[in-house]
Amino acid sequence: MYEAVKNLHSYWAYLVLLILIVAVANALIKTFGDKEYEAKDFRISLFTLIVSHLQLLIGLVLYFVSPRFQVFSELGMGGVMKDAVNRLYLVEHPLVNIIAIALITIGYSKHKKKLTSNAKLKTIAVFYTLALVLLLSRIPWNTWLG
Repeated sequence: MYEAVKNLHSYWAYLVLLILIVAVANALIKTFGDKEYEAKDFRISLFTLIVSHLQLLIGLVLYFVSPRFQVFSELGMGGVMKDAVNRLYLVEHPLVNIIAIALITIGYSKHKKKLTSNAKLKTIAVFYTLALVLLLSRIPWNTWLG
């Protein structure tokens, strides 16, 4: 089960990154181009929200079925924090990515309340860009691409 969930989490991450990059680029281009907010923009931001939340759920399942999770009981929090690899997988990656998905959720919720196209697009651009930067900062690149 662990391998299947790990593979799903890894491959789904490509979709999350792709759609998040599309959403950020779309919002930035339309914001700086002073374009109107359209139904397509709503769908892109909603799809980004959905795929990122699914990734969070897959990641939470992976976290608790992972053999790494046993390291907490073996080493304790101090031991985990002293080891860079364990710290990345057990603390940094989950925590920062949860914050990133929270930013996507907040950005999506706030943009719906805005009344003008520019305000809607700017909200999406800011929150989704911050989320993208956080996600990119905590991907275990050596394992993911290797």
